[in-house]
Amino acid sequence: MFQFMWWIWLLLMHWLRVFFAFLFPARFSQRFGRRKARADKKMFYHRQPKPAWVRKEIIRLKALMPEAGCRYIASLFNRKYAAVKNMTVGKTFVSHVIQKHAYEIQILRKKIKNSRPKPLPKNLIWGMDITGKTDDHKNLHNILGIIEHKSRVSLGLTTLKDKASITILRFLFNAVECYGKPRALRTDNDPTFTSWLFRISLWLMGIRHQLIDKCCPWQNGRVERFFGTLKEKLNQWQVDSKEQLNNALTQFQFWYNHVRPHQHLDGRTPAEVWNGTDIFIRTPKQEYWFEAWDGLLKGIYLKI
Repeated sequence: MFQFMWWIWLLLMHWLRVFFAFLFPARFSQRFGRRKARADKKMFYHRQPKPAWVRKEIIRLKALMPEAGCRYIASLFNRKYAAVKNMTVGKTFVSHVIQKHAYEIQILRKKIKNSRPKPLPKNLIWGMDITGKTDDHKNLHNILGIIEHKSRVSLGLTTLKDKASITILRFLFNAVECYGKPRALRTDNDPTFTSWLFRISLWLMGIRHQLIDKCCPWQNGRVERFFGTLKEKLNQWQVDSKEQLNNALTQFQFWYNHVRPHQHLDGRTPAEVWNGTDIFIRTPKQEYWFEAWDGLLKGIYLKI
């Protein structure tokens, strides 16, 4: 009996609360219901969407560096725009953009790869770098290469007895004497190129030194592409000594400058662009068949 009366009492109190809430909704809600939200305080917070240019920049960075991860791209973006535009991103946002725009990144990557660089004045920039070749006796020979950016012509390709700055400068002086002085020389951050002797020598010669960013070889892309072509052939060629390698490099330099047409030079050779001749207008005087390295280097040399 007591339990029955208790349930009746609870039911009566519930209906009384509903009745008073219907008669006095504002007063009842303040006393018994939820507190009203303050007008100057939002109940929900929504993140502001990133501007469209942020997504475009992330897509561009990923297309330029397809091997880079989300954390690296986010760090690079923040270093570039945190102080300039007060804009930062996190690796989660970068990952979301990359996954959502994977097709756009792929298309942009192809456009960047096949894009043609803007034409440059002659002797504006030279690119210099060092690579190596191991002979049959397991001896590593350092190779110095110099490329002129406008024509892609090889101005120097030789072995080095060492990587001292004075040795590099000697070959650079010879190239300047033969082909003129560039306005700028672009190199990586190898200690040979960052020594005080090398930098002071360039300053005295009136040549501006352009150092690329660390771990960014594409910023010196022309000489890197030149070395890519060289290594593709050189890896198939056995070298016994330094003298043999020097002779082979001389043959390769002639083939690269005078025989091999370049895709980004409209089918002309680097030597033709350097000399300002157009093979499609002027008739060649003589034609020679060139072949070296047991057929690895071959083609037709058109003498104008």
